[in-house]
Amino acid sequence: MKCKARYNQSNMDMHDLVKALEDVNAKLAEIGQILDIQKKKERISELEGYTANPDFWKDQEKATLLSKELSDLQEEATGWEGFAVQAKDLLEMAKMDETDKDVNFREDIEKQYEDILEKIKKLEFVSLFDGKHDGNNAIVSFHAGAGGTEAQDWAQMLLRMILRFAEKKSWKTTILDESKGNEAGIKSATIRVEGRYAFGYLKSEHGTHRLVRISPFDAESMRHTSFANIEVIPEIELAADVEIDPKDLRIDTFMSSGKGGQSVNTTYSAVRIVHLPTGITVQCQNERSQLQNKETALKILMSKLQTVKEEEEEKERLKLRGEHKAAEWGNQIRSYVLHPYKMVKDIRTKYESSDPDRVLDGDIDECIEAYLKWKKGGKL
Repeated sequence: MKCKARYNQSNMDMHDLVKALEDVNAKLAEIGQILDIQKKKERISELEGYTANPDFWKDQEKATLLSKELSDLQEEATGWEGFAVQAKDLLEMAKMDETDKDVNFREDIEKQYEDILEKIKKLEFVSLFDGKHDGNNAIVSFHAGAGGTEAQDWAQMLLRMILRFAEKKSWKTTILDESKGNEAGIKSATIRVEGRYAFGYLKSEHGTHRLVRISPFDAESMRHTSFANIEVIPEIELAADVEIDPKDLRIDTFMSSGKGGQSVNTTYSAVRIVHLPTGITVQCQNERSQLQNKETALKILMSKLQTVKEEEEEKERLKLRGEHKAAEWGNQIRSYVLHPYKMVKDIRTKYESSDPDRVLDGDIDECIEAYLKWKKGGKL
C-alpha cells in the first residue's frame, strides 16, 4: 500500500494537511508491523542481556557478530520510533493550528511534512527486505557462458556493474577469486560485498544475463548474443545448522594468479575445496596466504551449504521463488540490448530501461526495487 499522503501542499488548507498527516501516521504504523518492530525490540533486549554477561567476549568471533546485530537492530528500531514520534507530534501541531486561529505553525508543519514523506519512502523500501538473510553481506560469483571471448567480456562487464553499484553504496568489496579470459574479460570471479542489506539488494541479480551487441572482437562487426551467470548467496558467519565432515572434502592447492605479495606464482597459495557429497566447489586465491585462502573458502562453502539446506526446507512453500539456486543457464532473468536499439528488460518483473549504459554503470536501484516489489507480490 502506497502512502496516500502525497498531496500538493500549495493547494492544501490546514484541514487537508491534517488528513494527510493522519494518513502518514497510519502508514508508519503499517510499516512498523511489516518491519516487526516489536519483535526487533524483544531481540534487542535479548542481545543486551548477552552483552552484559562478563563472559560475552570470550568467543570474540561470535561476540562481534552479535554486537553488529544489536547495533543494526537498534538503528532500525530507534529510527522507526523517531519517525513515528515526529509524525504524531506534527499531527497534533496541525490539529492545534486548525482549531486555534491564534496559532500559526503552517510553515514549520509543511517543512517537516516533506521530511517525513522522504523518510517514509526509505522505510517502504527497507520493508521489502523481509528475507531471513537479507541483512547479510553477499558472496557474488560470475561465470562466463559458452562463446569464448564474447561471453568472457560480458562476464567482466557484469562484474564491473556490481562493483560500481557497491561503490555507489559506499560498501566494501573484495575480489576473492578471479580467472582471466584468454583474450579479454573473465572466465569466472567471486567477490564479497560487505554492507547493510547487501544480500537483500543483490539477490535480484541471481541468474543468467543476456547481452546483444555488435561485437568489438568481430572484424566483420557482426551482432552477437552472449550469456553470463551471476550467483548470489548470503554470507552466513555462524552456519549453526551445517556440519562438515573433513572426510567429505577434497582440498587442492595451486599457484595463485592474483595479488598476494612477492610469493604469488611461486608458491601454491590458492585453494580449491570440493564438497564431495554435493559437488559444490569453492575456490579462493586472492588472500595473502594459503591458510587465509583456505579459511575464506571454507566460510563460503559453509554459506553455500547452509543456503542449500534452507532451500530444501522451504522449497515446498516456494518462499524463495527459485532464488539462491546453483547456477542454471536456463534461468534467464534479464536482457541487455545495445544494438540495433538500446534496452534493458527484466524478464521476471517486466521492468524496462532505454539506457543500458547507465544500468551497466551500476545504476540498478530501479531494477532491484522492481524485483523486490514483484517478489513481495504487490503488497507495497
